[in-house]
Amino acid sequence: MSSFNAIRIDKDDSGYRAAYSQFDESELMDGDVTVRVSHSTVNYKDGLAITGKSPVVRRFPMIPGIDFAGVVETSSHKDFKRGDAVVLTGWGVGETHLGGLAEKARVKGDWLVPLPHGLTAAEAMAIGTAGFTAMLAVMALEKQGMTPDRGPVLVTGAAGGVGSVATALLAKAGWRVIASTGRLGEMDFLKFLGAADLIDRAELSSPGRPLGKERWAAAVDCVGSHTLANVLAQTSYEGAVAACGLAQGMDLPTSVAPFILRGVSLLGIDSVMKPKAARLVAWERLARDLDREKLDEISTIIGFSEVIDTAKKILEGKVRGRVIVEID
Repeated sequence: MSSFNAIRIDKDDSGYRAAYSQFDESELMDGDVTVRVSHSTVNYKDGLAITGKSPVVRRFPMIPGIDFAGVVETSSHKDFKRGDAVVLTGWGVGETHLGGLAEKARVKGDWLVPLPHGLTAAEAMAIGTAGFTAMLAVMALEKQGMTPDRGPVLVTGAAGGVGSVATALLAKAGWRVIASTGRLGEMDFLKFLGAADLIDRAELSSPGRPLGKERWAAAVDCVGSHTLANVLAQTSYEGAVAACGLAQGMDLPTSVAPFILRGVSLLGIDSVMKPKAARLVAWERLARDLDREKLDEISTIIGFSEVIDTAKKILEGKVRGRVIVEID
Protein backbone atom coordinates (compact mmCIF):
# COMPACT_ATOMS: atom_id res chain seq x y z
CA MET A 1 0.00 0.00 0.00
CA SER A 2 1.20 3.54 -0.70
CA SER A 3 -0.87 4.97 2.16
CA PHE A 4 -1.85 3.54 5.52
CA ASN A 5 -3.85 4.37 8.62
CA ALA A 6 -2.06 6.17 11.43
CA ILE A 7 -2.55 8.57 14.29
CA ARG A 8 -1.00 11.85 13.23
CA ILE A 9 0.08 14.60 15.61
CA ASP A 10 0.49 18.10 14.22
CA LYS A 11 1.51 21.39 15.76
CA ASP A 12 1.12 24.66 13.88
CA ASP A 13 -0.59 28.03 14.14
CA SER A 14 -3.89 26.21 14.72
CA GLY A 15 -2.48 24.50 17.81
CA TYR A 16 -1.56 20.97 18.89
CA ARG A 17 -3.80 18.13 17.74
CA ALA A 18 -3.88 14.37 17.29
CA ALA A 19 -6.22 12.72 14.79
CA TYR A 20 -6.77 9.51 12.87
CA SER A 21 -5.34 10.05 9.41
CA GLN A 22 -3.89 8.56 6.27
CA PHE A 23 -0.12 8.63 6.06
CA ASP A 24 1.80 8.10 2.84
CA GLU A 25 4.58 5.52 2.82
CA SER A 26 6.88 8.06 1.21
CA GLU A 27 6.59 10.13 4.41
CA LEU A 28 8.16 7.40 6.54
CA MET A 29 11.58 8.26 7.95
CA ASP A 30 14.90 6.62 7.13
CA GLY A 31 15.45 3.04 8.23
CA ASP A 32 16.59 -0.27 6.84
CA VAL A 33 13.56 -2.32 7.94
CA THR A 34 9.90 -1.68 7.12
CA VAL A 35 7.40 -3.45 9.37
CA ARG A 36 3.73 -4.20 8.89
CA VAL A 37 2.50 -3.41 12.40
CA SER A 38 -0.08 -5.78 13.88
CA HIS A 39 -0.15 -4.59 17.50
CA SER A 40 0.89 -1.59 19.53
CA THR A 41 0.03 -0.25 22.96
CA VAL A 42 -0.77 2.94 24.85
CA ASN A 43 1.86 3.85 27.44
CA TYR A 44 1.85 6.81 29.82
CA LYS A 45 4.33 8.54 27.50
CA ASP A 46 1.96 7.95 24.56
CA GLY A 47 -0.77 9.60 26.61
CA LEU A 48 1.44 12.65 27.08
CA ALA A 49 2.30 12.71 23.38
CA ILE A 50 -1.26 12.36 22.11
CA THR A 51 -2.77 14.90 24.50
CA GLY A 52 0.16 17.34 24.38
CA LYS A 53 0.23 17.47 28.20
CA SER A 54 4.03 17.32 28.11
CA PRO A 55 6.53 18.15 25.34
CA VAL A 56 7.25 14.51 24.49
CA VAL A 57 7.03 14.96 20.71
CA ARG A 58 10.14 16.60 19.20
CA ARG A 59 9.17 16.76 15.51
CA PHE A 60 5.97 17.27 13.50
CA PRO A 61 4.12 15.63 12.02
CA MET A 62 4.56 12.66 14.34
CA ILE A 63 3.06 9.21 14.60
CA PRO A 64 2.97 8.34 18.32
CA GLY A 65 3.50 4.86 19.73
CA ILE A 66 6.73 3.96 21.52
CA ASP A 67 6.07 0.21 21.13
CA PHE A 68 5.02 -2.03 18.28
CA ALA A 69 5.06 -5.64 17.11
CA GLY A 70 4.63 -6.90 13.61
CA VAL A 71 6.14 -8.64 10.62
CA VAL A 72 8.99 -7.45 8.41
CA GLU A 73 7.89 -6.40 4.92
CA THR A 74 11.25 -5.27 3.54
CA SER A 75 14.75 -5.30 5.00
CA SER A 76 18.31 -4.50 4.03
CA HIS A 77 19.53 -5.28 7.55
CA LYS A 78 21.64 -8.41 7.97
CA ASP A 79 19.64 -9.74 10.94
CA PHE A 80 16.13 -9.51 9.48
CA LYS A 81 14.31 -10.73 6.39
CA ARG A 82 10.78 -10.51 5.03
CA GLY A 83 8.36 -12.44 7.21
CA ASP A 84 10.32 -12.17 10.47
CA ALA A 85 8.23 -11.36 13.55
CA VAL A 86 9.77 -8.45 15.47
CA VAL A 87 9.26 -6.19 18.48
CA LEU A 88 10.35 -2.62 19.09
CA THR A 89 10.40 -0.58 22.30
CA GLY A 90 12.10 2.75 22.90
CA TRP A 91 14.86 4.40 20.81
CA GLY A 92 12.88 7.66 20.58
CA VAL A 93 10.22 6.08 18.38
CA GLY A 94 6.99 8.03 18.82
CA GLU A 95 9.01 11.06 19.99
CA THR A 96 11.70 11.88 17.43
CA HIS A 97 11.07 9.03 14.97
CA LEU A 98 7.67 8.08 13.53
CA GLY A 99 6.11 5.51 15.85
CA GLY A 100 4.01 2.39 16.06
CA LEU A 101 0.40 3.58 16.29
CA ALA A 102 0.05 3.00 12.56
CA GLU A 103 -0.21 0.15 10.08
CA LYS A 104 3.42 0.61 9.01
CA ALA A 105 6.70 1.64 10.57
CA ARG A 106 10.20 2.06 9.15
CA VAL A 107 13.08 1.89 11.63
CA LYS A 108 16.70 0.89 12.04
CA GLY A 109 17.14 -2.85 12.30
CA ASP A 110 19.46 -2.37 15.26
CA TRP A 111 16.45 -1.13 17.23
CA LEU A 112 14.46 -4.33 16.69
CA VAL A 113 14.52 -7.62 18.56
CA PRO A 114 13.03 -10.88 17.30
CA LEU A 115 9.66 -11.74 18.80
CA PRO A 116 10.68 -13.97 21.73
CA HIS A 117 9.92 -17.66 21.37
CA GLY A 118 6.64 -18.53 23.03
CA LEU A 119 5.17 -15.02 22.90
CA THR A 120 2.52 -13.80 20.49
CA ALA A 121 2.65 -10.26 19.12
CA ALA A 122 -0.28 -9.33 21.38
CA GLU A 123 1.50 -10.74 24.45
CA ALA A 124 4.65 -8.84 23.52
CA MET A 125 2.61 -5.63 23.51
CA ALA A 126 0.93 -6.59 26.78
CA ILE A 127 4.51 -6.47 28.07
CA GLY A 128 5.77 -3.55 25.96
CA THR A 129 8.01 -0.80 27.31
CA ALA A 130 6.29 -1.03 30.70
CA GLY A 131 7.02 -4.72 31.16
CA PHE A 132 10.48 -4.37 29.66
CA THR A 133 11.22 -1.56 32.13
CA ALA A 134 9.90 -3.67 35.00
CA MET A 135 12.19 -6.53 34.00
CA LEU A 136 15.19 -4.19 33.81
CA ALA A 137 14.35 -2.97 37.33
CA VAL A 138 14.16 -6.52 38.66
CA MET A 139 17.46 -7.40 36.97
CA ALA A 140 19.11 -4.29 38.44
CA LEU A 141 18.01 -5.29 41.95
CA GLU A 142 19.35 -8.79 41.36
CA LYS A 143 22.67 -7.42 40.11
CA GLN A 144 22.88 -5.34 43.29
CA GLY A 145 22.60 -8.55 45.32
CA MET A 146 19.00 -8.12 46.42
CA THR A 147 17.31 -11.44 47.23
CA PRO A 148 13.92 -12.28 48.81
CA ASP A 149 15.53 -13.42 52.06
CA ARG A 150 16.62 -9.82 52.71
CA GLY A 151 13.04 -8.73 53.41
CA PRO A 152 10.03 -7.39 51.52
CA VAL A 153 10.10 -5.37 48.32
CA LEU A 154 7.93 -2.29 47.68
CA VAL A 155 6.39 -1.45 44.30
CA THR A 156 4.94 2.06 43.91
CA GLY A 157 2.33 2.81 41.28
CA ALA A 158 1.59 -0.91 41.50
CA ALA A 159 -1.67 -0.83 39.54
CA GLY A 160 -0.04 0.89 36.56
CA GLY A 161 1.74 -0.64 33.58
CA VAL A 162 5.26 -0.94 35.01
CA GLY A 163 4.08 -1.56 38.55
CA SER A 164 1.70 -4.37 37.72
CA VAL A 165 4.33 -6.30 35.75
CA ALA A 166 6.96 -5.65 38.44
CA THR A 167 4.56 -6.96 41.09
CA ALA A 168 3.94 -10.16 39.13
CA LEU A 169 7.64 -10.73 38.36
CA LEU A 170 8.83 -10.11 41.92
CA ALA A 171 6.11 -12.27 43.48
CA LYS A 172 6.95 -15.17 41.18
CA ALA A 173 10.63 -14.77 42.12
CA GLY A 174 9.70 -15.35 45.76
CA TRP A 175 9.59 -11.79 47.11
CA ARG A 176 7.02 -10.60 49.63
CA VAL A 177 5.62 -7.68 47.64
CA ILE A 178 4.17 -4.56 49.25
CA ALA A 179 2.07 -2.78 46.63
CA SER A 180 1.54 0.98 46.90
CA THR A 181 -1.37 2.47 44.95
CA GLY A 182 -3.91 5.25 45.12
CA ARG A 183 -6.54 2.88 43.78
CA LEU A 184 -7.38 0.81 46.85
CA GLY A 185 -10.29 -0.72 44.96
CA GLU A 186 -7.65 -2.67 43.02
CA MET A 187 -6.77 -4.76 46.07
CA ASP A 188 -8.08 -8.02 44.59
CA PHE A 189 -6.28 -7.33 41.31
CA LEU A 190 -2.96 -6.70 43.06
CA LYS A 191 -3.38 -9.74 45.32
CA PHE A 192 -3.98 -11.83 42.19
CA LEU A 193 -0.70 -10.55 40.78
CA GLY A 194 1.04 -11.69 43.95
CA ALA A 195 1.07 -8.69 46.29
CA ALA A 196 1.07 -9.72 49.94
CA ASP A 197 0.37 -6.28 51.42
CA LEU A 198 -1.18 -3.06 50.18
CA ILE A 199 -0.51 0.51 51.32
CA ASP A 200 -2.18 3.74 50.26
CA ARG A 201 0.06 5.96 48.17
CA ALA A 202 -0.90 8.83 50.51
CA GLU A 203 1.49 7.29 53.05
CA LEU A 204 4.39 8.14 50.74
CA SER A 205 3.31 11.08 48.59
CA SER A 206 3.73 13.97 51.04
CA PRO A 207 6.99 15.52 52.31
CA GLY A 208 8.57 13.22 54.89
CA ARG A 209 11.55 12.84 57.19
CA PRO A 210 15.12 12.30 55.90
CA LEU A 211 15.09 8.86 57.56
CA GLY A 212 12.17 6.73 58.68
CA LYS A 213 11.56 3.27 60.01
CA GLU A 214 13.19 0.55 57.88
CA ARG A 215 10.23 -1.13 56.13
CA TRP A 216 11.56 -2.83 52.97
CA ALA A 217 14.83 -4.22 51.68
CA ALA A 218 14.27 -3.12 48.09
CA ALA A 219 11.84 -1.20 45.93
CA VAL A 220 10.77 -0.48 42.38
CA ASP A 221 9.60 3.13 42.18
CA CYS A 222 7.45 4.29 39.27
CA VAL A 223 6.47 7.63 40.79
CA GLY A 224 9.44 9.87 41.70
CA SER A 225 9.26 13.12 43.70
CA HIS A 226 8.23 12.91 47.39
CA THR A 227 7.24 9.27 46.94
CA LEU A 228 10.74 8.24 45.91
CA ALA A 229 12.22 10.35 48.71
CA ASN A 230 10.07 8.54 51.28
CA VAL A 231 10.81 5.15 49.73
CA LEU A 232 14.55 5.81 50.11
CA ALA A 233 14.09 7.05 53.68
CA GLN A 234 12.36 3.80 54.68
CA THR A 235 14.64 1.35 52.87
CA SER A 236 16.64 -1.03 55.06
CA TYR A 237 20.39 -0.94 55.60
CA GLU A 238 22.28 -1.64 52.33
CA GLY A 239 19.01 -1.98 50.48
CA ALA A 240 18.39 -0.79 46.92
CA VAL A 241 15.73 1.15 45.04
CA ALA A 242 15.28 0.93 41.27
CA ALA A 243 13.83 4.23 39.98
CA CYS A 244 12.04 4.10 36.64
CA GLY A 245 9.15 6.58 36.65
CA LEU A 246 7.98 10.13 37.30
CA ALA A 247 4.21 9.93 37.69
CA GLN A 248 4.34 12.32 40.67
CA GLY A 249 7.18 14.47 39.34
CA MET A 250 10.77 14.67 38.13
CA ASP A 251 12.05 16.23 41.34
CA LEU A 252 13.69 14.28 44.17
CA PRO A 253 13.37 16.25 47.43
CA THR A 254 15.57 14.02 49.58
CA SER A 255 18.81 14.22 51.54
CA VAL A 256 22.03 12.23 51.58
CA ALA A 257 20.92 10.49 54.80
CA PRO A 258 19.69 7.19 53.26
CA PHE A 259 22.88 6.90 51.24
CA ILE A 260 25.53 7.74 53.87
CA LEU A 261 23.80 6.44 57.01
CA ARG A 262 22.22 3.28 55.64
CA GLY A 263 24.22 2.61 52.50
CA VAL A 264 21.08 2.57 50.35
CA SER A 265 21.67 2.33 46.58
CA LEU A 266 19.57 4.25 44.05
CA LEU A 267 19.54 2.44 40.71
CA GLY A 268 18.48 4.39 37.64
CA ILE A 269 16.55 2.42 35.01
CA ASP A 270 16.56 3.55 31.38
CA SER A 271 14.62 1.45 28.90
CA VAL A 272 14.81 3.78 25.89
CA MET A 273 18.46 3.47 24.84
CA LYS A 274 19.29 0.12 26.44
CA PRO A 275 21.84 -1.77 24.29
CA LYS A 276 20.55 -4.68 22.25
CA ALA A 277 22.43 -7.40 24.18
CA ALA A 278 20.68 -6.41 27.41
CA ARG A 279 17.35 -6.18 25.58
CA LEU A 280 17.64 -9.75 24.37
CA VAL A 281 18.37 -11.01 27.88
CA ALA A 282 15.44 -9.05 29.36
CA TRP A 283 13.00 -10.29 26.71
CA GLU A 284 14.18 -13.87 27.19
CA ARG A 285 13.53 -13.49 30.93
CA LEU A 286 10.09 -12.01 30.30
CA ALA A 287 9.09 -14.85 28.00
CA ARG A 288 10.26 -17.35 30.63
CA ASP A 289 9.35 -15.71 33.96
CA LEU A 290 6.10 -13.83 33.39
CA ASP A 291 2.98 -15.84 34.17
CA ARG A 292 0.70 -15.77 31.11
CA GLU A 293 -2.48 -15.92 33.21
CA LYS A 294 -1.35 -12.85 35.11
CA LEU A 295 -0.32 -11.15 31.88
CA ASP A 296 -3.86 -11.67 30.55
CA GLU A 297 -5.30 -10.20 33.76
CA ILE A 298 -3.03 -7.16 33.47
CA SER A 299 -4.04 -6.51 29.86
CA THR A 300 -6.94 -4.86 28.08
CA ILE A 301 -7.40 -5.07 24.30
CA ILE A 302 -8.72 -2.07 22.36
CA GLY A 303 -9.21 -1.25 18.70
CA PHE A 304 -7.27 1.37 16.79
CA SER A 305 -10.23 3.79 16.93
CA GLU A 306 -10.13 3.82 20.76
CA VAL A 307 -6.54 4.99 21.13
CA ILE A 308 -7.04 8.75 21.51
CA ASP A 309 -9.74 8.37 24.18
CA THR A 310 -7.60 5.81 26.02
CA ALA A 311 -4.61 8.17 25.96
CA LYS A 312 -6.67 10.71 27.90
CA LYS A 313 -7.85 8.10 30.41
CA ILE A 314 -4.36 6.82 31.11
CA LEU A 315 -3.28 10.30 32.24
CA GLU A 316 -6.33 10.49 34.51
CA GLY A 317 -5.31 7.27 36.25
CA LYS A 318 -8.34 5.43 34.91
CA VAL A 319 -6.45 2.65 33.15
CA ARG A 320 -5.34 -0.48 34.96
CA GLY A 321 -2.27 -2.40 33.81
CA ARG A 322 -1.49 -2.62 30.12
CA VAL A 323 -3.43 -1.69 26.98
CA ILE A 324 -2.95 -3.69 23.78
CA VAL A 325 -3.93 -1.99 20.54
CA GLU A 326 -4.96 -4.23 17.66
CA ILE A 327 -3.75 -2.35 14.58
CA ASP A 328 -4.25 -4.97 11.91
